[in-house]
Amino acid sequence: MEKIIDENKQGENLIIEGKEGNKRKLFIESYGCSMNFSDSEIVASILANEGFNTTQNLEDADLVLVNTCSIRDKAEQTVRKRLEKYNAVKRSHNPKMKVGVLGCMAERLKSKFLEEEKIVDLVVGPDAYKDLPNLLAEVEEGRDAINVILSKEETYGDISPVRLNTNGVTAFVSITRGCDNMCTFCVVPFTRGRERSRDPQSILEEVNDLWNRGFKEITLLGQNVDSYLWYGGGLKKDFNKASDIQKATAVNFAQLLELCAKAQPKMRIRFSTSNPQDLTLDVIETMATYHNICNHIHLPVQSGSNRILKEMNRLHTREEYFELIDNIRRIIPDCAISQDLIAGFPTETEEDHQDTLSLMSYVKYHFGYMFTYSERPGTMAGRNMEDDVPEPVKKRRLAEIVALQQKHSKTRTQEFLNKTVEVLIEKSSKKSDQQWSGRNQQNSVVVFPKEHYKVGDLVNVKVTDCTSATLIGEAIGYSDNN
Repeated sequence: MEKIIDENKQGENLIIEGKEGNKRKLFIESYGCSMNFSDSEIVASILANEGFNTTQNLEDADLVLVNTCSIRDKAEQTVRKRLEKYNAVKRSHNPKMKVGVLGCMAERLKSKFLEEEKIVDLVVGPDAYKDLPNLLAEVEEGRDAINVILSKEETYGDISPVRLNTNGVTAFVSITRGCDNMCTFCVVPFTRGRERSRDPQSILEEVNDLWNRGFKEITLLGQNVDSYLWYGGGLKKDFNKASDIQKATAVNFAQLLELCAKAQPKMRIRFSTSNPQDLTLDVIETMATYHNICNHIHLPVQSGSNRILKEMNRLHTREEYFELIDNIRRIIPDCAISQDLIAGFPTETEEDHQDTLSLMSYVKYHFGYMFTYSERPGTMAGRNMEDDVPEPVKKRRLAEIVALQQKHSKTRTQEFLNKTVEVLIEKSSKKSDQQWSGRNQQNSVVVFPKEHYKVGDLVNVKVTDCTSATLIGEAIGYSDNN
């Protein structure tokens, strides 16, 4: 499962402009990957039509929802602490408050929250958000409510998400749900179900609407975007049963990318996340063809050892990964590549670990997301493999991976010195309100003096200095794409 966990966003309380006439108050927090934050926007849209406006004040809330992640034990423990906090507030300040769990943790633990622990009123899985009005009616009648049924069709393509806590510049556009890749360490196929794709027409309508509302960049989002395949609806695995006309008119990910790039030629397009076994040459060639598709691919490898990759049920080898990297470098020489890596997967030896380090040295990733293995109940590895790598060994291997990545990140940022990059201004710099912060095509953060520029501008910046993670420069004018 390829999930990018942005630690800065964990527990973010989402807030939107109130809808006139709405009397009830919704407090919603999100944890986990970008899909969860995107799903919270869908939930807010559904509940806005049920009379709820969002609030940042927990004590005032009529309904408190936490959108949860099951990818790591730490995420689940954090959510449990938040549920304790919600219930303390409920007891002391607001006995009528209702508390609900959404997302992957709801799917994994199901009735345990309701029946055993009795700490929530409502449990809603990732495919059941449209059922929220019915579930809330059940709760208001004094009954516990649960819907964790996984759907073969639901993509939420007909719901226009409310953009929460947005900078008004960048937005997520969900294109697939679920995952068919049964990686042994991953709980997602069990919590989000089988893979299905969203109608490309509804995606284009959302992209055009975002552009008309002033957004300048979108990220096409899915557990595995390269698996996108629309043939009229239904599961990806059932494509072989499609009619000849359905197969002939099907839209794959490369074609969807092209449709989006053509629809809004000045809108930047990113996508996440890719899977090495599914990223095809036509996607890379489409990226090279259209200047508005950003030159960055998040390409999780998880391990550099063929033996461990097989244990993980990753359907690519080290050699196939190298071939893919070589093709990306050949077709898009300035493409940034980032990674996910797991240290200490069951049975991992020092030789396996060295294979990971040598793979990193071959690719020299721009940045990455690195974790020690934590056993997740319900996964194939959790059921069938002993977590036999001692914790100190896991931590030492992770430290070596992180140190090597920091070295490579510094090398990669230094490559931008004295070059001019196009930057989309997103916000003020964290370190100085006299500077703007934005990202270049390769997803590197760039900071530069504000001058007369504003959020949403595309600006050419001459890079004069850098850290291992940030480019520092001076604006030299607007981009032709502004």
